[in-house]
Amino acid sequence: MNMPIERVGLTNRWCDAAIFNGIVFLAGHVPEKTVGDTLARQTEEVLALLEETLESAGSAKDRILSVQIFVTDISKIAEMNAVWDKWVAAGHAPARATVEAKLASPGYAIEMTAVAAKKGL
Repeated sequence: MNMPIERVGLTNRWCDAAIFNGIVFLAGHVPEKTVGDTLARQTEEVLALLEETLESAGSAKDRILSVQIFVTDISKIAEMNAVWDKWVAAGHAPARATVEAKLASPGYAIEMTAVAAKKGL
């Protein structure tokens, strides 16, 4: 039996989330309105976008299993962590990796992707 794959925010090139067997796989999320702003402001926006996508996919931030964070300047990780620490659900911190990377646009300071469980599982 083929288990169905659900896609949220489907475009020709990607989807915002793919859901299989109760697990939500999020696409990389980058800032839309704060491009070129500080890492802290971009982090706030990206976390809000992640949370919005999680809700659309039937999940929530306290259901995140793992997150991968890509920043263009790892020396500013404390700036990103200050925002993250206020946002992450208390007692539900996911497995996390943070790496320095060159991103698709020079105005991006951060990109995040995550894997989460759907609510009710």
